[in-house]
Amino acid sequence: MNPGDWSALALSLRLAATTTLILLLVGIPLAWWLARTKSRWRAPIAAIVALPLVLPPTVLGYYLLVAMGPSGPIGRATQACGLGLLPFTFSGLVLASVVYSLPFAVQPLENAFAAVDPRLLEAAATLRAGPWNRFFRIALPLARRGIIAATVMGFAHTVGEFGIVLMIGGNIPGSTRVASLQIYNHVEALEYSQANGLSGVLLAFSFCALIALSALSGLGGQGRDSRAASGPGRRPM
Repeated sequence: MNPGDWSALALSLRLAATTTLILLLVGIPLAWWLARTKSRWRAPIAAIVALPLVLPPTVLGYYLLVAMGPSGPIGRATQACGLGLLPFTFSGLVLASVVYSLPFAVQPLENAFAAVDPRLLEAAATLRAGPWNRFFRIALPLARRGIIAATVMGFAHTVGEFGIVLMIGGNIPGSTRVASLQIYNHVEALEYSQANGLSGVLLAFSFCALIALSALSGLGGQGRDSRAASGPGRRPM
């Protein structure tokens, strides 16, 4: 791997870390609302969150590019705030990555929150625990496996992005050229040995991420089996 490969890989990791942090900050309250609300707005909002799962990255990237352009709503807002335009910048990549990876974080979080026994929350309410107290002391700890899964999935998915980062960020060395784009550049230049080395790094990373998710699922299953075997009046040995 040459210095350009390491620079692209470092930029990918930086993008993934920033995106994952924002995904958790946005995804946790959104997933909690989706898991608990009975609002008529739940279905359309859930559909909007899940759109990146079915839309081609180039289509999503195109609409984001228009929205962040000088005539788009996001572009006008960022210019009014003195931030300039986001396309072809790292900040633009972060925004696009958050939108593109949102369902990969929200869905495991929503499933984890939906699995929280509401009777525990009701019991805490009878003990005068407020909504915030119930959320942070009961719901979040019980949903920790979903939070870990959302973190791993969001990070891994961001590292492997290609189409949307190409649409929003272009291919600027040191600024928006991530690892997936660097591999594309190597292949386009017939530099197959360099492409193979960087691809191997991403392959190993993806494999480790899947192993981690599998291990978390196995631990969750063992915990449920242990509680079921202990029965309501017995403690697990």
